[in-house]
Amino acid sequence: MTSSNGWLYWALGSAVFAALTAVFAKIGIQGVDSDLATLIRTVVILIVLAVFVAYTGKWVNPATLSTKTWAFLILSALATGASWVCYFRALKLGTASQVAPVDKLSLVLVAVFAYWLLGERPSVSEWSGLAMVATGVIVIALSR
Repeated sequence: MTSSNGWLYWALGSAVFAALTAVFAKIGIQGVDSDLATLIRTVVILIVLAVFVAYTGKWVNPATLSTKTWAFLILSALATGASWVCYFRALKLGTASQVAPVDKLSLVLVAVFAYWLLGERPSVSEWSGLAMVATGVIVIALSR
């Protein structure tokens, strides 16, 4: 997976696991507060990642990281936490087949934010694809 398309395999894996996340979470939040469910999920992720990082020898002293790295990792963590809280509450109230596609509006927002903050410039065909995703999200959101 070191080829130029290696990212694609990891991105497809992410999509599969994200899909499973929606289904497993919808089952798991039955009879429990969505915020508590998010906390339990987060603790499990923390433990699994700590074991993984230690096992693979990837641990480095966090004090050696730059202030910029810390700042943006903290912002990313806060955004992730807010996303998870919103996602689990949406799953509690809606169906997984509604919530997950609307959550994927993030695809469109990533392109907009990457354009604005990172200077990335998607092609016309990429913007067209993103417009189709946005249209699909709207259709799904309004169909029930």
